[in-house]
Amino acid sequence: MIGAQDQKLLMLLRQNARASITELAKAMHVSRSTVQNRIARLEASGVIRGYSVQLGGEFSARQVEAHVSIKVFQKLTSRTNASLEGISQVSQLFSVSGEYDLIAIVEAQSLEELSAVLDDIGNLEGVERTNSAVVLETRFRR
Repeated sequence: MIGAQDQKLLMLLRQNARASITELAKAMHVSRSTVQNRIARLEASGVIRGYSVQLGGEFSARQVEAHVSIKVFQKLTSRTNASLEGISQVSQLFSVSGEYDLIAIVEAQSLEELSAVLDDIGNLEGVERTNSAVVLETRFRR
């Protein structure tokens, strides 16, 4: 389990993973060494697995995102997962319960590209059917 201070540190890092140790220490009202030790412990324990790039500005505003529910023929699940991992526009893939087996988060640079990727997903071996929801607006992301 992690405590309230660790949760606050994780929230700050989600907002800006490039924030300096000094900035984080000021925001948390603790010493720099405390922040360094907490980050090292969270990384060592696997709570923090890595850091990533979040797209922003004009580029992000032009991106089109869709959540694609995918029903898979069970015997072909592994092959389908591997095929989906090979599609660069699929940024995340979740195994879920319910009517569909997977949810893929697809990010494209245009509606035309999105349409082509959705066709590619639907034509993958092992995919029984799909259902897509295009994201109209992102209210917030952490």
